[in-house]
Amino acid sequence: MKVKKKTLLNILLMLFVVSFFVTPLGEYSKIALMQLFSFSPDIVRTSDRQKLPFYNWTLKDSKGDFFNFERSRGKIVLIDFWASWRLPSLPELKALQELYEDYGDRVDFYIITNEERPPAEAFIEDHGFTFPVTYQFLQSESPLPDTEPPRSYLIDRQGYMVVDQEGMADWNTTKVRELLDRLLENPQ
Repeated sequence: MKVKKKTLLNILLMLFVVSFFVTPLGEYSKIALMQLFSFSPDIVRTSDRQKLPFYNWTLKDSKGDFFNFERSRGKIVLIDFWASWRLPSLPELKALQELYEDYGDRVDFYIITNEERPPAEAFIEDHGFTFPVTYQFLQSESPLPDTEPPRSYLIDRQGYMVVDQEGMADWNTTKVRELLDRLLENPQ
C-alpha cells in the first residue's frame, strides 16, 4: 500500500499539533510564541492616571514574615501578580527578572502570588529567578483595583499608576527602560 505525499504531510501536521497538548515541546512552543507576540505595557496618559487610595497593605515576604507596603511610599514600585499555573506568567517573569537585575537597587519590585510557598518557591528555583517573591495576605485589602494574574502596575513616587497592565506584557523593552529612567530622574 502506497501512502500519498499529501496524506503523509497531513499525518505529520496532526502529530505536530497533538505535540502541543501532550509533550513538553508544546509548553516550550507556547511560551516562545507568547514571548514573540508580547509587547511593552501601555503607559497610562498623565491625565488618566489614578492615585493609590492608600499604602496600608499587609503582605508577606519570602520567609513568611508580614510587612507593610507603606515602606514603599515615595518610591517607584513595580508590582506583578503571577501564578505558577498561569502559563503567561512565565515569559513575563523572565522579562521582569532581566529588569530586576538592572533596576532592583532603585525600584521596589513586588512579584506577588497568592499560592502556597512550597510550589511557588519550587517554580522560582526551577527557573532561576532571583527577585524577591511576595505573598498576598488575603485578609488585607489591596490598594490596587485588580490582583488577578497576570496583572502588573508601575507606580511613581507620588503614588500614581503609570502602567496598569492587564494580561501579559514584555517588561524588558527599551520603552519600559526609558520610562523607568525618566521616573528615576524625577526626585519628587
